[in-house]
Amino acid sequence: MISKFRAIYLRELKYYFHSITAYVTICIFMIICGYFFFSIFRYYNFISLEIIQSSDLSANINLIDGVMRPMFSNISIIILLILPMITMRLISEEKKQGTFELLLTFPVSDTAIIAGKFFASLTILAIMLSLTLIFPIMLMIFSDPEMLPVLSGYLGLLLMGASFLSIGTFFSSLTSNQLVAGVSTFGVSLFFLVIGWAAPLTGSTISTILAESSILVHFESFSKGIIDLKDISYYLLLSLFFLFLTLKSLESSRWRA
Repeated sequence: MISKFRAIYLRELKYYFHSITAYVTICIFMIICGYFFFSIFRYYNFISLEIIQSSDLSANINLIDGVMRPMFSNISIIILLILPMITMRLISEEKKQGTFELLLTFPVSDTAIIAGKFFASLTILAIMLSLTLIFPIMLMIFSDPEMLPVLSGYLGLLLMGASFLSIGTFFSSLTSNQLVAGVSTFGVSLFFLVIGWAAPLTGSTISTILAESSILVHFESFSKGIIDLKDISYYLLLSLFFLFLTLKSLESSRWRA
């Protein structure tokens, strides 16, 4: 199974980098992230200057809270917008081109197909996030920021992105229309992102359920430098849940074929 998973994984990566998909996606991602970083950093410098001039020594401002945490929040929104572009073609394009039925006839399990495609898209996400490491590296030139919140923040972004990718993989398996798959992925991902906003408006029990279902709520600890097993478990279970649904979707397609 490992060799078959590897074949699917390399096939997907080859597609991404032999077409303009990966390059355009990464380029757009970095341009947007670069704009937000320099905007946030310029504002941080402005606030720091104001504090120095006012001699307000009680103000507590640092690079992590002033730059990196807002940057992580912005990146979480950016990947929400960008990742459907990566996942919408994973299976839907195979269905549209008529190669999906051929793929099902190969001696390869549905699990290997899903894992290969999912981890190929996860590799693209990891490359995108690794390129943004230039931002904390630039901060290290000017100061000495704490590295634990930076590393935990990136771990949180990777886990959050994996959840979005699993949602996208599932919806890509349901249709041959890439646009439908992309829009559905965005809609459901956005739902899990903002569901916690309704928590203060409900009763205690429902409020807790909504808060614990929110992707953003579980990301807050990572951005503060806290790695909680509960938050890791949430992202892993959410990803596995949608990958399981994808497996059932492929089994249904195989049965119909």
